[in-house]
Amino acid sequence: MGHRSRFIAVAAVAATLLPAAGQAADDVGALRAEIDAIKTEYAQRVGALEARIAQLESAAATTAAATPPPPEAPPPAAAPPARNSTAFNPAISVILAANFANLSQDPATYHIAGFLPGGDEGPGKRSFNLGESELSFAASVDPYFMANLTAALNGAGEISVEEAFFRTTSLPAGFSVKGGRFFSGIGYLNEVHAHAWDFIDQPLAYQAFLGGQYAQDGVQLKWLAPTDVFLEFGAETGNGNSFPGTRLTRNGLNGAALFVHVGSDIGDSIGWRAGISWLDQSAEDRAYEDVDSLDRLVTNAFTGTSKTWIVDATLKWKPSDDPLHRGLKLQAEYLQRTEEGSLAYDVTDSNMIGSYHSRQSGWYVQGVYQFLPRWRFGLRYDALDSGNTHIGLIEQGVLTAADFPLLRPGSPSRITTMFDWSLSEFSRLRAQYAWDDARDAQVDHEFMLQYIFALGAHGAHKF
Repeated sequence: MGHRSRFIAVAAVAATLLPAAGQAADDVGALRAEIDAIKTEYAQRVGALEARIAQLESAAATTAAATPPPPEAPPPAAAPPARNSTAFNPAISVILAANFANLSQDPATYHIAGFLPGGDEGPGKRSFNLGESELSFAASVDPYFMANLTAALNGAGEISVEEAFFRTTSLPAGFSVKGGRFFSGIGYLNEVHAHAWDFIDQPLAYQAFLGGQYAQDGVQLKWLAPTDVFLEFGAETGNGNSFPGTRLTRNGLNGAALFVHVGSDIGDSIGWRAGISWLDQSAEDRAYEDVDSLDRLVTNAFTGTSKTWIVDATLKWKPSDDPLHRGLKLQAEYLQRTEEGSLAYDVTDSNMIGSYHSRQSGWYVQGVYQFLPRWRFGLRYDALDSGNTHIGLIEQGVLTAADFPLLRPGSPSRITTMFDWSLSEFSRLRAQYAWDDARDAQVDHEFMLQYIFALGAHGAHKF
């Protein structure tokens, strides 16, 4: 009985599933037929598109063969280099400077005892003074040259060309050439413009030997050696028009100069630079005024050669952990000059001429200490030695030393202190006091106040 029941159940299940299996088989067949129809339709459409493309290509080829080719179009013009509207404008800067001077001695009688006058000497005028202001233009001319023009405007309203030069920018092997009017590369301080001085005035040695600042109208060649330390060689020549020379009444060059500068770093906080320079000048009738033994104003004149040696050294200290708050700059230069030729007495009347020979020296040392971010204190000492001056007219007994009072032996000196406050990199206020014994007879107590304002773009100053 049990086997029969199980057979009946199995038969019932099979009877139920057989119609479902037949229906599934019919559905699969229908799907396959539908897919085949889609494939056939797709193949027909692709064939039609290919035939259309072939027809269009054939028509285009026929048209191209029947139509002559158009003339060749010219190549497009080269696009101008991209630049802004100020790419060729020069950098323009203006330096405004003025001072107030309280002087115990009359500046009109200022002289440096024992030295032939001939340049910018003394503290200037009393009371308020519009100092020397500068107007500068600088720019790259092309990939090969840059040019600079600096005009100086003094308080009397006179305009002079302080510097006007070109300089090469792409010479190989470390060479560069400068031509025009420029401050000579001799010494350290000579190239520095007045607004960048650490004191209001120049050291006595620069005033006595170089007339304040020696400018060259000529050409300069520099070579920067490919060494780990800074090593620079330079040579100059020109017309020799600046004191201690004069412009000669002949063709050719005058005023040769040679210099070598070397520098490096000591650790992260100290940098130094030293140099030696030589200046060879010729002078014709280099005139100056004096008062003779009869209290007459006379004009004397020197003619001959002037040779000057300069040794300079500068050291700067900035602590690596606090460079903005503290700093120290030490600077010193020694100058020695030999002049040989003739000295004419009273050229407008007597015009007596005798031999002249002098060997004179001078030096200064200064230090400037920054004790706060914007405050500095400076101290400078100047000293000169007039040496042994041989004046032929005196040695021959024609005239006496009283006829050349400015050339009496002397040992001028000066002590100068200053405080300055730089509100920003564009403004500076300064107070300065000097105990000046340059006259070698009467001490001049000089108290001065100064302001310096910079407008516009200005290049970096030298080390």
